[in-house]
Amino acid sequence: MTKQHRTFTPEFKREAACLVLDQGYSDAEAARSLGLVESALRRWGN
Repeated sequence: MTKQHRTFTPEFKREAACLVLDQGYSDAEAARSLGLVESALRRWGN
């Protein structure tokens, strides 16, 4: 079985960042609420 590479729009990434920066979510909470792995969310911040 192969992993499927998901792509996300800049708008989706901004929305994820807003959860952390504006609404006080932790990285883990934001990732979980969006159905992401935490490492993906952290990668976008770099």
